[in-house]
Amino acid sequence: MSRSPRGWKSCAVGAAAIGAMLASTACEPSAADDAADSTASGRPSATSPAKPGPTGTTGSATPGPSGSATPGGGSGATGGGSGGGSGAVPACAAEDLSFGTTLEDGKGEVPKHLLITVTNAGDEKCVVHHYPHLFLGDYAEARYPIDVYEDSDPKAPVTLAPGDEAYAALLASGVPMDQYETNTITLLLHGRELGSDGSEPIGVDLPRTVAFDDGARVTYWTTASGFALDFIMSS
Repeated sequence: MSRSPRGWKSCAVGAAAIGAMLASTACEPSAADDAADSTASGRPSATSPAKPGPTGTTGSATPGPSGSATPGGGSGATGGGSGGGSGAVPACAAEDLSFGTTLEDGKGEVPKHLLITVTNAGDEKCVVHHYPHLFLGDYAEARYPIDVYEDSDPKAPVTLAPGDEAYAALLASGVPMDQYETNTITLLLHGRELGSDGSEPIGVDLPRTVAFDDGARVTYWTTASGFALDFIMSS
């Protein structure tokens, strides 16, 4: 189900599905300039569950109106996922998860390598399926979904005990075309079936403003952060 890279398309998000947003008129990239230096940091240790409200500066998640993603699916070599088949373990609910993002580039480097961390902040074991549906910007003006590294598929859902973390690596720039700058992304959890939605849109802050382009890619969820980062650090 993978798709060829294409220009970002703006979508008006409200009570309507994100799929309906993709039919909106194309937007020109933002010319916003961020003068802040990028700073590499360690993995976040977010412990608070996602709750409605404004997005926080520490990667807190904010559920928004429900929507439908149009992801690029795929499968490939096994990776660092854990948990095997989900069996009777339920899918993680957004309200039982917290999200954070860290910049993996050094000071003075162009910010384009990020790590998304999801933490099971609930009291029960749960599963995160496939990979996060990612859109650029907040859910009011989310842009076209980011494609996935198909060969990052660990071939099994990732099971998280309370307090456990999973990771998805995000490459912001790979093709210098149709750049769009933002300091926030919209995330939807995947449902059990590949291509399905498993949550309402969740706003997640980035550490700083990052320029995305048509080469942006995200990995499947995995419990091995190094495995995820291997897909993006050489780009």
